[in-house]
Amino acid sequence: MNSYRRVLGIEGTAWAASAAVYDSEADSTVIESDPYQPESGGIHPREAAEHMHAAIPRVVETALDHARELAAANGGKDSDGDPVEPPIDAVAFSRGPGLGPCLRIVATAARALAQTLDVPLVGVNHMVAHLEIGRHTANFDDPVCLNASGANAHLLAYRNGRYRVLGETMDTGVGNAIDKFTRHVGWSHPGGPKVERAAADGEYVDLPYVVKGMDFSFSGIMSAAKAEYDEGTPVEDVCVGLQETIFAMLTEVSERALSLTGSAELVLGGGVGQNARLREMLSEMCAARGASFHAPEPRFLRDNAGMIAVLGAKMAEAGQTLPVADSRIDPDFRPDEVVVGWREDAGRSIAATEPPERIVDGAEAVVTVDREAGVVTKRRQPKSYRHPALDERLRRERTAIEARLTSQARRVGVPTPVLCDVDPFESTITFASVGDRDLRDALSVDRVRAVGRHLAAIHDAGFVHGDPTTRNVRVRGPGPERSTDGEGSDSTASTPGPTYLIDFGLGYHTDHVEDYAMDLHVFDQSLVGTANEPEPLRDAFLEAYEEAGDERVLDRLADIEGRGRYVGE
Repeated sequence: MNSYRRVLGIEGTAWAASAAVYDSEADSTVIESDPYQPESGGIHPREAAEHMHAAIPRVVETALDHARELAAANGGKDSDGDPVEPPIDAVAFSRGPGLGPCLRIVATAARALAQTLDVPLVGVNHMVAHLEIGRHTANFDDPVCLNASGANAHLLAYRNGRYRVLGETMDTGVGNAIDKFTRHVGWSHPGGPKVERAAADGEYVDLPYVVKGMDFSFSGIMSAAKAEYDEGTPVEDVCVGLQETIFAMLTEVSERALSLTGSAELVLGGGVGQNARLREMLSEMCAARGASFHAPEPRFLRDNAGMIAVLGAKMAEAGQTLPVADSRIDPDFRPDEVVVGWREDAGRSIAATEPPERIVDGAEAVVTVDREAGVVTKRRQPKSYRHPALDERLRRERTAIEARLTSQARRVGVPTPVLCDVDPFESTITFASVGDRDLRDALSVDRVRAVGRHLAAIHDAGFVHGDPTTRNVRVRGPGPERSTDGEGSDSTASTPGPTYLIDFGLGYHTDHVEDYAMDLHVFDQSLVGTANEPEPLRDAFLEAYEEAGDERVLDRLADIEGRGRYVGE
């Protein structure tokens, strides 16, 4: 018998006052929602809290009535013939991230209900619930998740007991970014569906495209879109540019996350996931990679208590319930702070060997390795999910940038492949082959320290790598994580070879400390996403950069990592 057959979930992070009952035996979910709908503009925290105060009791009572109906339909008895009382077995609530006043109302209701019915209480991370409902409804094993909602946008993947943040917005959530444009043109909330409808009648307009590894930024796009509109460009055309640019960015970083982790499964979460063009792009990208894509039905994409109830049931079964005294809300509750006790696996195993000749389908390009000739040929393939004009520009620009910065890095003493040939118009580049595997497959303290020194050197020369992940570093020598003890030695290699930086296609010249810190942030995130024991490696990487680089960069890195990007605006 499942002791947590029926779980009631309560959601109220910002917009939706919602309650749901999940029946784990039937795998069915009934959701009752009453969304906050402001007359104009974006969310108003005081109004949202007032709405929650009035609506939460109504939706909870409706959900409880449904739970009683379920119990009665079973003859008032469970599958073993025992009386069903109370009608639910646990109460789960959205503990964060979100707006504090709204979260407090939801938590108060959940505590009161759990104490009245004498059932366990479960505190759920809202963003992890978006991921888990996708994994649950798709029956996926170990997917990467793109969360695209109003106040949030990030990529998550599971490794060693936690969901790791592989990439995220550096300024605002994707839905909020779009809403800023629609408010500028005088459209009422929500703006996303209006942009989607207007884009059906427009022509593409070029807008800034900002991707840094698996992180991304929307502020420049919004400013450019507003300027285009103010200068007289038809709003329908600007809407096409917005969708094509923003969603192409999200699709690109999702593909990069699949490539980094080795996953062949992608799930979509968040209210912006209801946009047909975004789903189309992600589905097309996954099909081209041979990966599986799943977007839950719309009721599970927008904020809802169904996903809270489903994850709450899994957490309760794993013993992750909360005493009332420990059930404080957390408006800045990050998904990587959640102990994932309901999964017993450690995540996919990353290990690779390389044959003498191989063809690798990376996130951006197809790479052909000819070991006998000692060369690597890289061709940036057209991405059918991107608008043709945008795709052509990115492939041409990135090929030229990669050739130039790879050579410049060599000139400042950083090991990189020797450039043999480049054709920007065909988006093809040929290098001398280096290393025998990616750093991802052979992590050690010595090697990550080398990466720290290399990044310090190119930053001192006035440019960034742009995408320094553990897949964009090449090494030669023994396999995964042979030395993570912090002692600075590789226990299986008597003489470790050079550590090469490759793939400078997202790099650029800059003298901004923020840009240098973002390079460190990207590499740090990739360590977290690929290392079994990342902490000694992260410490070694930052120590090496501190020894060779500018301490202002590390100060800014701390600022970047401390920014709260999970709170609704």
